[in-house]
Amino acid sequence: MSTAQASITASDLPTDAAVAAATVKLPAFRWTVCALLFAATTINYMDRQILGLLAPALQKEIGWNEEQYGHIVVAFQAAYAIGLFCIGRLIDSLGTRKGYAWAIVVWSLAAAAHALARTATGFGVARFALGLGEAGNFPSAIKTVAEWFPKRERAFATGLFNSGSNIGAILAPLIVPFLADFVGWRGAFVAMGAVGLIWLAFWLTLYRRPEDSPHVTPEQLALLQEGEPQTVGQIAATAAVVETEAKTLDYATPPTPPTPVSWGRLLKFPQSWGLILQSMCVQPVWWFYLYWLPKFFNNRYGLALNKSAGLLAIIYGLSLIGSVGGGWLPNVFLSRGYSLNFSRKAALLLCVVLILPMTLVIRVDNPWTATVLIGFAAAALQGWSANTYTITSDLFPKRVVATMVGLGSACGSIAAMVFAEVVGQTLQNTGSYAIPFLIAGLSLPAAWTFIHVFAPRYEPAEI
Repeated sequence: MSTAQASITASDLPTDAAVAAATVKLPAFRWTVCALLFAATTINYMDRQILGLLAPALQKEIGWNEEQYGHIVVAFQAAYAIGLFCIGRLIDSLGTRKGYAWAIVVWSLAAAAHALARTATGFGVARFALGLGEAGNFPSAIKTVAEWFPKRERAFATGLFNSGSNIGAILAPLIVPFLADFVGWRGAFVAMGAVGLIWLAFWLTLYRRPEDSPHVTPEQLALLQEGEPQTVGQIAATAAVVETEAKTLDYATPPTPPTPVSWGRLLKFPQSWGLILQSMCVQPVWWFYLYWLPKFFNNRYGLALNKSAGLLAIIYGLSLIGSVGGGWLPNVFLSRGYSLNFSRKAALLLCVVLILPMTLVIRVDNPWTATVLIGFAAAALQGWSANTYTITSDLFPKRVVATMVGLGSACGSIAAMVFAEVVGQTLQNTGSYAIPFLIAGLSLPAAWTFIHVFAPRYEPAEI
């Protein structure tokens, strides 16, 4: 780097007039990348939610009980956890383009394979395969955001693509009943699986890393790597270094990939434990929403899917607002001069406040009031996710982001497995949702405490 820098002379740099007249802008193509991530996340959540929506009808046709349904949920979460333990390092090794492509092929085929199930065990097998594939979505997406967005934009970009989970959750209860009536429940699973393969064609056609993208100039690449907006003059030297070093590379010899960082090494950092423990608090609650809310409205208020679909759409509509708003809120604090530590944790604290009324849902007799309380909690969970996924890229270097996301999400999925068993056993024995909703309402206060204890000054891990 120093040799290349020495070769740059004053004549290579722009004049003062040019510096004053213009600034280098971040590549606009980054929003196309964000749109691809949004679409994939939308498909991801529609594929995983369809079973929960059809569960009341399938329970009558297939004949499973609450405990068996809990086992089906656990099958997905077990595979999801296994996949997350492996997929993060695989994506860091293969890169996001290839890694994401393989993930969506597996989960799309698995989604369609639900149509072959005839028993509770068959659904469990299909859910296991789906979990393995879907484990690749968030590690790939978070790593892609870290590559294409500077730090100041990552929470907002994460909130935007993560809102796809809310859009998927909104669309699923509106589309799935129609599909089930039109082509049957088996056809509904096949149709959803096919949508993922259509997305794959767009991904392979459009996506490249910024370093390889024709939509990114050397100056823009330098700006992405620096992470903050600069004038042309400030960027010129960095851009020249990028071009100079590129010309001196021996392209006959593939570049050496970065040395993988082991989980053991990552676990030596307190920041890792903060992210892992908060994930173990939060993920079980979101899974509970996806798999049990349609059954809750059916059991508690006697609402069939076509009657509760509107309520579910409202809940996930509020969660969409929480996802985008939660990602945008830290920028408000940052623009007013607050530290990154304060900005992130203040946004998370607001999410804590929003979820606390969740503990009262079981006492509500009106389904519309329950919808509002659950919707605020859903908004809190998605606002939380938009920030905590970004916290990973704040506290860890890009080369280990997917690994760290995978590790934290895998531990969260293990906790979700345990919670699913608790919910299944509780409902089978008591028929009451009181304990699950109480745990859900207390999840974010515990998670916020873990993050603050293990990253009190928000210092990056020195890997």
